[in-house]
Amino acid sequence: MGVVVIVGYKPMPGKEKELDLLMKTHVPRLRAEGLVTDRESILMRSKNGTIVEVFEWKSKQAIESAHANPEVLKMWEEYAQVCEFIPLSKLEEAGEMFAEFSSVD
Repeated sequence: MGVVVIVGYKPMPGKEKELDLLMKTHVPRLRAEGLVTDRESILMRSKNGTIVEVFEWKSKQAIESAHANPEVLKMWEEYAQVCEFIPLSKLEEAGEMFAEFSSVD
């Protein structure tokens, strides 16, 4: 059984387009490493520009192994150059009963 996660990526000022490009490759790169399921990810944008992603790891072991995978570590470094990872609780939308976000295409 997979592990579904929700992640917030808040772009650094002026790095929005770079983050958008990385988001297009995120799950495919993890999939190439055999770490995530075939389930499509869901991308959305909050009012403050944070991209929220929902995706599914194959297992808790896959998550753990990602921390030692050279390709994943390289990708995470690319993310560190353009965004900050933030918890959902920091988003205004998280306080709403029905949290509304904009779609990311």
